[in-house]
Amino acid sequence: PRHKCGNQKSCPQNYFAFKIISGAANVVGPSICFEDLVLMSSVKNNIGRGLNIALVNGSTGQLLKTDTFDMYSG
Repeated sequence: PRHKCGNQKSCPQNYFAFKIISGAANVVGPSICFEDLVLMSSVKNNIGRGLNIALVNGSTGQLLKTDTFDMYSG
């Protein structure tokens, strides 16, 4: 069976499914999936060098904000 975000197991009831994939230099970009919805990826063109963060409401699962923080350039 297919599980949310391509995880190996399904999450227990009342838990959110998520998957965070780190990028590999300039070859593969990072991605963040939450409840089977890709929040950040190179396809969505909303990732950057450094830390990529998605802020999600912990009660409702609603995406509040995405942002990147370039730790290299300061």
